[in-house]
Amino acid sequence: MGRRTTYRNARAYEFCTGCSHRLVLEALDRALVRLQWDPAEVVIVSDIGCAGLSDQYFVTSGFHGLHGRSLTYATGIKLARPDLHIINLIGDGGCGIGCTHLVSAARRNIGVTTLVFNNLNFGMTGGEHSVTTPQMHKTATTPWGNPEMPLDIAQTAAVNGASYVWRGTAYQADLDRYIEAGLRHIGFALLDIWELCVAYYAPLNRVTPQQLRQSISAAGLQEGMLRQIERPEGSAALRETWAAAAHRPNRTLNSLEVRFSAALEHPVAVMIAGDAGDRVRTAGRILCTAATMSDLWASQSDDYSVAVRSGYSLSEILLAPTPIRYSVVSQPDLLFILSQQGYTKVAKQIEDMGPEGHIFVLSELVERLRSKLTTKARLYELDVRALQGVARSSRMLATVAAGAAHLRLLTADALLAAAAKVSAAYAETNQRAVRAALDATNELIIPLA
Repeated sequence: MGRRTTYRNARAYEFCTGCSHRLVLEALDRALVRLQWDPAEVVIVSDIGCAGLSDQYFVTSGFHGLHGRSLTYATGIKLARPDLHIINLIGDGGCGIGCTHLVSAARRNIGVTTLVFNNLNFGMTGGEHSVTTPQMHKTATTPWGNPEMPLDIAQTAAVNGASYVWRGTAYQADLDRYIEAGLRHIGFALLDIWELCVAYYAPLNRVTPQQLRQSISAAGLQEGMLRQIERPEGSAALRETWAAAAHRPNRTLNSLEVRFSAALEHPVAVMIAGDAGDRVRTAGRILCTAATMSDLWASQSDDYSVAVRSGYSLSEILLAPTPIRYSVVSQPDLLFILSQQGYTKVAKQIEDMGPEGHIFVLSELVERLRSKLTTKARLYELDVRALQGVARSSRMLATVAAGAAHLRLLTADALLAAAAKVSAAYAETNQRAVRAALDATNELIIPLA
């Protein structure tokens, strides 16, 4: 490949006449010409707003995303392809909307060079004030002056870990040199480039390019190089952490060892539907723990009302002999209905269940729901009167364990061990309840015609 004299294409700028966005892009082009990077290895990620038009003017790869989210895309590309040179073009509006993304990129020191087209307002949508509009300056939404303290984008990035931070204006003749240094920098580089929106901001505030530097000073902000240090680049640090972790066993305080076996030959989906306080989630954990200790794969997803301690409680569980790639339960093979509110949450699932399915219904609900239990699945009544001596709060989780053992999904020994494992504080109570349910299976689980 011969030496490139420009990274621009033939497309004409669509900016307003006099807009300083073109000055930043021309400076970026000069910096790229000096670097002579392969255009195929450069990705310009743009945000929404006038600056978001910029990626179309270059012969590099490009990615255009949602307002305030461009840094998330830039981060993802860098993590997936650390060999690429990632340039993020974003306005002050995007920095305000996506400030958390800005802070996170700085903390991680992700190897992205971010050029902030800071024209102190939302130029594309009518000149509304942004997070960087100086105090008492006028915009379409603050005609009497902006009362808010502006966000210092550069120092926000610097104090949160960015390793290259510079602030200046689009009118500086040496802007390309600072952009080039930012592009060469290993780590997160941010250039806070102050500009003038000639359509809205400049006319309202009578600010000229010459006075723009005075605005920086008047706002009490520092100009020039704010920070330039060396520290590990985020994507490389993450890969090194992963590589190191691959050689260490992942032992947790509650690690589970395979002690049992299971005859499960295909994935089984379980739904447990009850009320808050029925310990539905604990019942789900017992199943998943017993499965894991039986050399199976397991996933659990819980749903409950906003009130947490009142309303319904629903647990969706997948048990499988092979890795689980998608953990959503669309249709259960095994359904426990332990309350009226629980029934309401799973009513639509019942009719679609086939003859290979199993539905366990609490005895006090059977007569009330009998006319609504239109299904081809096998029905069972759960008569908790068989669990005399078991605390009321533990009866529901005990019925679930008994149902799983009755269908031979898991062994009694695995369920008993899991009952003791899921909660140290309730280990004895859980285990006693599960043992009682397993001993009383014939009285507890009654097949219905």
